Amino acid sequence: MRRELNIISYNLRKHHASGELIDLSKLYDVDILCLQECDTEDMPPVIEHLVLADSTKTNRLGLAIYFRDGRFELRGTRVFALRKSMHDRVMAPAHERLLAAKLYDHSLGREILVGSFHAAPLTATNSLRRKQIAAAHSALRVMGPGLPTVMVGDYNYPWFRSNLSERMEESGYLLSFSDKPTYARYKYFKGHFDFVTSAHTRIDSIDTLPQGESDHLPILVVAGVED
Repeated sequence: MRRELNIISYNLRKHHASGELIDLSKLYDVDILCLQECDTEDMPPVIEHLVLADSTKTNRLGLAIYFRDGRFELRGTRVFALRKSMHDRVMAPAHERLLAAKLYDHSLGREILVGSFHAAPLTATNSLRRKQIAAAHSALRVMGPGLPTVMVGDYNYPWFRSNLSERMEESGYLLSFSDKPTYARYKYFKGHFDFVTSAHTRIDSIDTLPQGESDHLPILVVAGVED
C-alpha cells in the first residue's frame, strides 16, 4: 500500500458541486475527502471507495469527512463549536466549524488525525479567524496529542497570510497553500482561501484542481508522516 496520503478538500458552495465527488475520488485516487458547505442530510454513506466517517449535525450546510475503505479504521470523530462571527449570529447558527476524525492507517501502522475546517466568512475580522484556527488546533491536540495531524478547508484568509503563517509556526503548526488561487467567483476576484495546517507531517505538494460548479476550487494535498 502507498504510504503517502492523497487528501482532497472542497467547499461545495451550498452543495452545488456534490455531483463531482465520484469523479474526483476516482481521478485522484483519493484517500481522504474533506468537505465544506455540503448538505449533510444528502450525503451518501459511500462515495466510490470512500466511506463516510461523520458529518456535522446542527448545520444543514456543514462539514463531512470520507476515508478509504480498507486502508483506514475509524477510531473516532468529534465536532467542535468555535467562536461565532457576527454573520453567524445574525444570519444563522454556524458554530460547528471543525469536524475531526481519528483514523488508524494500516499502511503506516499508526493513528493519524484529520480535520475539515471552515472559518468565518470575510465579513468577520482576520483576528476572529485566527482565534478560530487557534481554537481548532487546540481541540485537535486534545483529541490526538502528538498524532500526525492535517487540517484542511476553507480558511477565508486571502490577505496577510505571512502574519497567519508566523502565528501558526509559533503554535507548532505549518501553514501551506496551493500553487494557484482556490477561489474564483468573480472575473477579477481570485485568491487563496483553502489552506492546509499540519503538525508532525510532511506536506509534499498541494495542487489547485480545475474549477467545477463551486466558486471554490478543490485542492489536492499529498502528505506523508514524519518518521
